[in-house]
Amino acid sequence: MMNEHAPVVAVDGLRVIRGSREVLPGISLSVPRGQVVGLLGPSGGGKTTLLRSIVGVQILAGGTVTVLGEPAGSPGLRSRVGYVTQEPSVYADLTVRANLTYFAALVDAPRDAVERVMHEIDLTDSADSRVDKLSGGQRSRVSLGAALVGSPELLILDEPTVGLDPVLRRDLWAFFHRLATDGTTLLVSSHVMDEATRCDRLLLLREGRLLADDTPDGLLARTGALDAEHAFLALIEKEVAA
Repeated sequence: MMNEHAPVVAVDGLRVIRGSREVLPGISLSVPRGQVVGLLGPSGGGKTTLLRSIVGVQILAGGTVTVLGEPAGSPGLRSRVGYVTQEPSVYADLTVRANLTYFAALVDAPRDAVERVMHEIDLTDSADSRVDKLSGGQRSRVSLGAALVGSPELLILDEPTVGLDPVLRRDLWAFFHRLATDGTTLLVSSHVMDEATRCDRLLLLREGRLLADDTPDGLLARTGALDAEHAFLALIEKEVAA
């Protein structure tokens, strides 16, 4: 059994090369249990590559990634890790219920999981609607539901709030924190710096390098900045000057 005090994710010296470019040059970090951890940084900075490495679908050039005490991508993690990609990862020609039923079967989820998750993501009224007839925000929630039917211990979300209106973004973050309160660990990527205040801990990534691993308050105190965006800029300026 995994030590409850051990990090849910431990990345040590991770290197990833895509084509001729070294996307991640050897970064190390950890994700503590039961928190909402934000992975923030500009687009193209390596966030998705890092998430893919943690899920176990990215070829590594070096280093190790351990998830819930096992090597990333291990068969035993299949039902313990949920992954929501940037683009909807469900079947557009199936209904909401059919999609969730299919993904629930893949992870041998309990029979009541589909109804429970549809209620959690507020799609019960759209249960019998085809996904291609839903709004963009609803389709994103179906993808989230597909990851939740197995009650994962770790939920990885790649830019889940892109394109959502402010009310939906607020509600989604509130839901993330409810999941964390119930024991789920969440790793959420975003390029929107104002979402930093919604996280328990922050990982700031730029050009494949980890500039900070701190709490939001700790980051502001460390840089003397008033918000996460200015803290990020202060860290970049410090790095350039070094």
